[in-house]
Amino acid sequence: MTDVKLARIGMVNFINTAPIYEIWKELVHPQSWQVVEAVPTVLNRMLSEGELDLGFVSSHEYCRQPQNYRILADLSISANGPVGSVFLFSQCPPQELDGQIVLLSGQSQTSVYLLKIILEEFYGIRPVFQVGDVREAGAKDWSGAGVLAIGDDALRLHGAKQFSWQLDLAEVWKEHTGLPFVFAVFAAREEFCLNYPDLLSAIHSKLVSCRKQGASSLVRISRLVAPRIPMDPERCLTYLQAIQHDFDSIKQQALSRFFQFLIQRGEASEEAQPLKIIPLTA
Repeated sequence: MTDVKLARIGMVNFINTAPIYEIWKELVHPQSWQVVEAVPTVLNRMLSEGELDLGFVSSHEYCRQPQNYRILADLSISANGPVGSVFLFSQCPPQELDGQIVLLSGQSQTSVYLLKIILEEFYGIRPVFQVGDVREAGAKDWSGAGVLAIGDDALRLHGAKQFSWQLDLAEVWKEHTGLPFVFAVFAAREEFCLNYPDLLSAIHSKLVSCRKQGASSLVRISRLVAPRIPMDPERCLTYLQAIQHDFDSIKQQALSRFFQFLIQRGEASEEAQPLKIIPLTA
């Protein structure tokens, strides 16, 4: 089989994908390529259940069932240092959160596991984790001591400055490992790779082309998407400049390091290593 009536593609609906997705919306128009926008956890579920053929998903989703996926080369959502949109917000130093309630965003798998590695492995503490709506954090009747927020929610909380402490998880990871952090990969279902290689190659090529064009259009894209938060275009530009969308050898090493932590903690399949990466052929 070399063709398919419909290719279902998942795209994270945070502004951190704007350097790829805004260009895609401007230039890519095949009617047989359907894009579904959602938060990472929804895309994870849809790809896992076969409701999508490929898309951006949490890095943890790949290592949870690596037998079902392959990673597309040259695409990721990463940061080499502070990312600016994955924060632990708290009213006390993070090292003092032992035994206290930390609210976890229900929008991401990867950031939840990264936070647990940071607090439990790097800092040696064990908070009480609860999943909930991060927009409730800071309310008068809220009993938590910290909250993990990601994406656009994190940008809004960071701008509100209602918490005394704001810990950028990618920055802490970099300090402890010397490596960038890969929050999301572009994964395709195994059967889609096998049954529709030409279609996959065409989509892959367009995505990488959009990534390259978007990287040179950040000023314009920042002006376009800043009102969604809302934030001023200059701050949006600074934020988008910190997001990296390639998947070079250092990022592959970084992802493998993250998976090593998860495997040691019993939170990932050992089949996640080595990474299964589809090279760009078109």
